[in-house]
Amino acid sequence: MINQEDTFIEIECCQRTKDGESVCGDDFRSIRINEEDRYISVLSDGLGSGIKASLLANMTTAMILRFVSQNMEIISSAEIIMDTLPVCEVRKISYATFTVVDILAHGLTRVVEMDNPPYIHLRNNKDLDWKRKILNSEAWPDRKLALSEFKTLPEDRIIFFSDGVTQAGIGHSITKLGWRRSGCLEFIQKLITRDNNISARELSRSIVAQAATKNPGFSAIDDISCAVIYFRKPRRMRLLTGPPYNKSHDSSFAKSVLDFDGHKLVCGGTTAQIVARELNRDLKTELRSRDGMPPIAEIKGLDLVTEGILTLTEAARYLEDDHPPAPPAYAVGKIIEMFQSCDIIEFLVGTRVNEAHQDPTLPVDLEIRRNIIKRLKSLLEEKYRKKVTIQYY
Repeated sequence: MINQEDTFIEIECCQRTKDGESVCGDDFRSIRINEEDRYISVLSDGLGSGIKASLLANMTTAMILRFVSQNMEIISSAEIIMDTLPVCEVRKISYATFTVVDILAHGLTRVVEMDNPPYIHLRNNKDLDWKRKILNSEAWPDRKLALSEFKTLPEDRIIFFSDGVTQAGIGHSITKLGWRRSGCLEFIQKLITRDNNISARELSRSIVAQAATKNPGFSAIDDISCAVIYFRKPRRMRLLTGPPYNKSHDSSFAKSVLDFDGHKLVCGGTTAQIVARELNRDLKTELRSRDGMPPIAEIKGLDLVTEGILTLTEAARYLEDDHPPAPPAYAVGKIIEMFQSCDIIEFLVGTRVNEAHQDPTLPVDLEIRRNIIKRLKSLLEEKYRKKVTIQYY
C-alpha cells in the first residue's frame, strides 16, 4: 500500500510526431485532484494522423478527464465520447482509442482501456498480468472496454503507449509483426536491470527512441507516445535565495542546508556570502562568466551556487518555452536539470530588499525576488507536476 508521505508519483509522457505531420495525433493529459489525493492520466490515439487525429485525441482526453474526475460511470462516459467525436469524411467513423489510469488514495488504482495496446505493470521488474473485466456498450457494440483494479506499491511502474510503439517496424524483415508489447517489455526490463532508479521521464524517452529505431531510417511512421507512472521515494531540492529580512535569522537560514537530503542550491551573491560566513566555509567565485551570464561560485557541500534574479528569471523563461530555441546558459541549465529531476522543491526566500534590483534602468521583466519565485512555483506545479513550497525569511 502506498504511503503518500513517503512516495512520490512521477508521471511523464514522451511523444514523437509522425514524420511529415505538424501535430501529433496522440494526446496525453494528467491532473492531480489535491483534495482527493488522486491522480488521473489519459493517453488517446486519434484515428489516422495529423490535424484530424489530433482533434479526435484532444477531445477524447479532455472529456475523459472531466468524466472520470466526476466519477461518472465509465460505459456512459465512453458512449458520450463516441457520440461526440466528429466523423471522418473518408472512413465515415469517429474513433479514438484511450487508456486511463486513475490512482486513488493509498495506491488503489484502476485502469480502463479501449483498443490501445495493453499496459505494462512492473513490480520488482516483473510483468503483473491483472485480470481484466470486459465492459460492453449497447450503443457501440464493436467497442469493448477493459477494466482492471489493483493496489500499487512503492517502486511499481505503470507503462502505457499508443500503437506507434507496438507496431514500430511492422512489415520489415526483423520485426514483421512489429515490436509488439513483448518486445517493448523486454527492452524496459533490460533498462531497469541496468538502472533500477531510472526516472519516468528518462524511461518514456528511451522507449520512444527505441521504437523509432525499429523503423527504416529511425523514422516515425506513426505517432509514437509512451507514458510512464513511477511510484518512488521523492527526490528533493532546496533552493536558498535572498538575505533574510532580520539578520538574526542568517544562521538558521544558512544551516537549513546542512542535513538536507537532496540537492542544495544558493542563488544570489549576498545569499552566498551569508551561507559561506554562517557555515564557516570558503566561497570560491569563478573570475569569468559563462554564456554571458554572471559567473558561478562554489561552497563545499552545496550542489550549485549562482547569481540570483537574472539566473532564476532565465530559468523561468526557459521552462515556460515549450520549444526552447537553444541550450540554456551553464548555470541556468544546471538549475533546470535539477528542477526537472526533483519532485519536491523547497524555496527558502529571504525578504530583505536588495537595492540593486530597484534600479529603474534595469529591464522591466527583471522581477523582484518574491515575484520570480512565485512565477517558478506556479510553473513547476502546473506544467511539470512538482510539489513546491515557499518559506519566507
